[in-house]
Amino acid sequence: MSDAPRRTPVPRPSGVELRRVTVNGVDLNVALAGEGPAVLLLHGFPHTWQLWTDVLDGLAGQYRVIAPDLRGTGASTHARDGYDAGNLATDAEALLDALGESSAAVVGIDAGTPPAFLLAMRRPGLVRQLVVMESLLGSLPGAEEFLAHGAPWWFGFHAVPGLAETVLTGHEAPYIDWFLGTGSLGEGVDPAVRDAFVHAYTGTEALRCACSYYRALPTSAEQIQEAVATGRLTVPTMAIGARPVGRALERQLRPVADHLVGHIIEDCGHIIPLHRPEKLLGLLEPFLASAGTAAEPRPGRW
Repeated sequence: MSDAPRRTPVPRPSGVELRRVTVNGVDLNVALAGEGPAVLLLHGFPHTWQLWTDVLDGLAGQYRVIAPDLRGTGASTHARDGYDAGNLATDAEALLDALGESSAAVVGIDAGTPPAFLLAMRRPGLVRQLVVMESLLGSLPGAEEFLAHGAPWWFGFHAVPGLAETVLTGHEAPYIDWFLGTGSLGEGVDPAVRDAFVHAYTGTEALRCACSYYRALPTSAEQIQEAVATGRLTVPTMAIGARPVGRALERQLRPVADHLVGHIIEDCGHIIPLHRPEKLLGLLEPFLASAGTAAEPRPGRW
């Protein structure tokens, strides 16, 4: 761990409590809201817990919502290492334990999807349901069409040790704005949330941590491959796609999941919780309410 806890400007929905929780060698900044069965929300890049701002109220009426800044992001510890999906899954497991939760529905998007998946594979008794969005799971078959022209350009840029943080320091705002604009099909996001994201990813250390997720992708891919070689995804699972990932994640999951339903949200960019929160809630609410029943293996479309 290389820095002290930091505070970020936080657009905070009413009823949200921020708490620091020490797990697996790092301090995580965690947003908590509501009471009831736990729902753990894992964000991606370039986000913090504020990615879930527009769905928190909808979920907190029936659930205890737990939305951490993942290690290295937002106000969580800028750890030196541990950004592979397996270790991030350990972070999530330890967080649930520290908060006294014996089970949770786990929702992951982008970089939050691989650790959510591995947690469900490792601890099916802990993960009540799994929801994954707009990501790929390592090199599992099914994403060939999406990857026909290669991985997105920033994967390679972020993967080169030291490059992105050297080039981007001092230019973080327009870089983050590009992802937020592209991820919302040009519509943008709330200015306060945008400012929180820019603040969270400003500075060499913040950029290093963000890029560490990409530099750990080969390790994460090996962990995912090992998991499916020795077991199956047995928990009820929902895969949600938009632009650009579409059904690629669903196709990766189909051969390894026992109970899978897939949906596409039309006219929606990558950052689903901010771009089309009402449609996301329209999928999440009935799925979460169906805990204990198998998800129907039928794709849907919004």
